[in-house]
Amino acid sequence: MATSAGGELLRLAGVHAYYGESHILHGVDLSVNRGEVVTLLGRNGSGRTTTLKAILGLVGRRTGSIMIDGVETVNRPSHAIARMGIGYCPEERGIFASLSCEENLLLPPEVAGGGMGLDEIYSMFPNLKERRASQGTRLSGGEQQMLAVARILRTGAKLLLFDEISEGLAPVIVQTLARMIRTLREKGFTIVMVEQNFRFAAPLADRFYVMEHGKIVAAFPAAQLDDRMGMLREYLGV
Repeated sequence: MATSAGGELLRLAGVHAYYGESHILHGVDLSVNRGEVVTLLGRNGSGRTTTLKAILGLVGRRTGSIMIDGVETVNRPSHAIARMGIGYCPEERGIFASLSCEENLLLPPEVAGGGMGLDEIYSMFPNLKERRASQGTRLSGGEQQMLAVARILRTGAKLLLFDEISEGLAPVIVQTLARMIRTLREKGFTIVMVEQNFRFAAPLADRFYVMEHGKIVAAFPAAQLDDRMGMLREYLGV
């Protein structure tokens, strides 16, 4: 996957997604440029997580167009899409409980060149270095979340999909994750976040999409955030 600054990296056009007979996404249109942090806002059940899963092909069926770095992927299998340099951190984290922290970090396969080494990971997440020999079950919720994110950075993925990574965490851990996102943006990563924690997401994102009932109902840059607060209170209750 190309990593040069600027230019469109991801585009969804008219995307519909289904789980069995359930029709979840109803014609989603969005785009993400290289090096951007884009946040999907919306209430639970609005289709934000399904949008992330649709990008990776993790839904029952999807139609429309999903272009990644200029390549149509809507009919590609999930493993082929991941190998285009995409990392996904699901809400459930997926830590292997019987493995140590460091073993969890070393487990994922490389999907693209240029993944972070352990020293760089431990510099970004000192807590993980301290707990590198601890089993997954012995890590706190915040440490597990940091591990889930750090594991993706080992793979070489440059487009990162984060689903509610701040949920239920102590403020000090949330601050660590916010610093991490700023660092990743400086390094040229592209990030799409689903976030319920508006205070966490607001200062980090370059652009926002608001979803309701499986559709994009608003899109605006960070510069317009103050002007859109009335609308966001209506949709999100923030």
